[in-house]
Amino acid sequence: METISYGPSRSQAMDVWWTPDYSKHPAVFLIHGGWWSSGDKKYMTEVTRSYVELGYTVFNLNYRLSGEAAWPAQRTDAFDAIATARRHADRWNFDPTNYVVVGFSAGGHIAAAVGTYGDGTLPGLKGVVGVSPVISPLRAYTDGAASTDPNRVKLRDAAIKLAGGCEPKGKCSRVWASMEVPWHASKRDAPMLTVHSDDEFVPVTQSLLLKDMLGQVGVKMTVFTEPGISHSAPLYRQLGVADRVQSWIQEQLS
Repeated sequence: METISYGPSRSQAMDVWWTPDYSKHPAVFLIHGGWWSSGDKKYMTEVTRSYVELGYTVFNLNYRLSGEAAWPAQRTDAFDAIATARRHADRWNFDPTNYVVVGFSAGGHIAAAVGTYGDGTLPGLKGVVGVSPVISPLRAYTDGAASTDPNRVKLRDAAIKLAGGCEPKGKCSRVWASMEVPWHASKRDAPMLTVHSDDEFVPVTQSLLLKDMLGQVGVKMTVFTEPGISHSAPLYRQLGVADRVQSWIQEQLS
């Protein structure tokens, strides 16, 4: 494993895990969660190891948090990390035409934003996975305003901070529109898989908004739920969830 920089900020770094052989391996890019304002790649080490053991080259990303830079810096960082990895693919035995992006919670929002950006022609991207992804910051904003659930209130505040501290009106409408993943669905987007708990504070209805928009342009999206309230990494650790995600990834990269 080595840690490399993909930009000038200390936050713009990623851990690269690869197998030192003569094969070209498909890759998994991992994006941690943490309300866009906290978290670190070190908390993804266990997940990283699991994908290395399956034979993937793994890029475990840090990115600029919302206290350092507002949206779209986080999406830009993910693109820059992918571009750096593809540029040095030979160094890490990585097939630059065959990779997926996997994000947890706020990281799932970034991953989905990467997958739906522009006309969906990011070279080599074969799929996007979100574990409890915040697909719709606008829905999080409205849900949080009407809720007494402290996590929903916190998510609303986190989305406002991501937008640079402003609410979705007036001049700030543009940045909120950029953050809203379902509005960017297009026919060349990569297929997606998302998973939520039935009763978690990032509801499955957010993913269903995106599934509907992608379905209208012919892109397949799979959404499944698990019983309970677990969110993000605890949900991923529930029996069978990681296996189902890994099987889907294997299908996309085969």
